[in-house]
Amino acid sequence: MTEKFIEGRITGRRDFSDSLFALQFAADIEPFVAGQYCRLGLPLTGVADDPGAMAATLTMRPYSLVNAPEERPYEVIITLVPASAGGVLTPALHRLQPGDAVCVGPRAHGFFSLPEVPAAPVLWALATGTGNGAFLAMLKTARAWEQFERVVLVHAVRHANELTYREQVAELATRYGTRLHYVPVVSREAVADALTGRIPALIATGELERRAGITLSAETAHCMLCGNPQMVADTLAVLESKGLRKHRRRTPGQITTEAYW
Repeated sequence: MTEKFIEGRITGRRDFSDSLFALQFAADIEPFVAGQYCRLGLPLTGVADDPGAMAATLTMRPYSLVNAPEERPYEVIITLVPASAGGVLTPALHRLQPGDAVCVGPRAHGFFSLPEVPAAPVLWALATGTGNGAFLAMLKTARAWEQFERVVLVHAVRHANELTYREQVAELATRYGTRLHYVPVVSREAVADALTGRIPALIATGELERRAGITLSAETAHCMLCGNPQMVADTLAVLESKGLRKHRRRTPGQITTEAYW
């Protein structure tokens, strides 16, 4: 992929597990809106049409920014896809250390952001995996708390060590009190404070609403879905069965989606 880029510099990293990590970096990115993504990449060999080619090809991928617009350094959270499983860029990004150079797109992009959705009494922020990063960027802005009276942040993962940034969630809870309801969901192991299962099933059974203590209805909710495509598709179907509909500029609704691994 060829794209104009600027040089960034890795300033820090955090490893949540062997395959889940965050990179912090410095770069001259243009102003962005919380929820948008930037492109990150490296020049790699052997990724062109000829796998044996020695010439480096700039390979870049989109990653949602975890930091709020005024926060520095910039930060993205990434799932490592090993080369044996078809991963091209993430193994190289996983090797980066503070001081290393990285290629960065100069502008952030995307419409998965609060200016694109209507105000509502309750924001249901429903994420799987690394999808919670975009929501954290939003919830660290004043706009989120001006636009919604309450926020239910749902983060669904397979294992407990994938429940990332819990300290940031705790800081938000300290600041906003009962206006924030955090619901962790873990599917492959029992965790004391987490629900078990998948987001669409927890909505269908009413268990998610019971845990949050808030009714999920078209009259009071706006639901933002960010995560793997299957979760997005299945949750969209369940929400539509409850009378909610997808939000579009010309036909306002209660559901906004972003497929993101």
